[in-house]
Amino acid sequence: QVHLVESGGGLVQAGGSLRLSCAASGNILSINTMGWYRQVPGNQRELVADIIRGGTTNYADSVKGRFTISRDNAKNTVYLQMNSLKPEDTAVYYCYAEGTLLNVRRFQDWGQGTQVTVSS
Repeated sequence: QVHLVESGGGLVQAGGSLRLSCAASGNILSINTMGWYRQVPGNQRELVADIIRGGTTNYADSVKGRFTISRDNAKNTVYLQMNSLKPEDTAVYYCYAEGTLLNVRRFQDWGQGTQVTVSS
């Protein structure tokens, strides 16, 4: 019953910026963690950044100092501000959320992915 809708992906030159958004909807009581993962062909999906309801954040070493994750709890939305983009950031970016449904059962869900391409 949880639906994650991503937006903001696209093509950008190296050194540029993009801002990804992901809004969660459905029979949600609360969301504990929201985050962003990315995947390139032949590789496993890897964590980029996540953020807990209280504001604690976690970043992959490769994006520290360049990316910033934030969330708006009232809108059940998570953002990823990506600055100083590099060609190696090129990947499909997936939104992730976990929390509790209105029926008090736990959920874990993924968005369908949004392509980010950084040209050299």
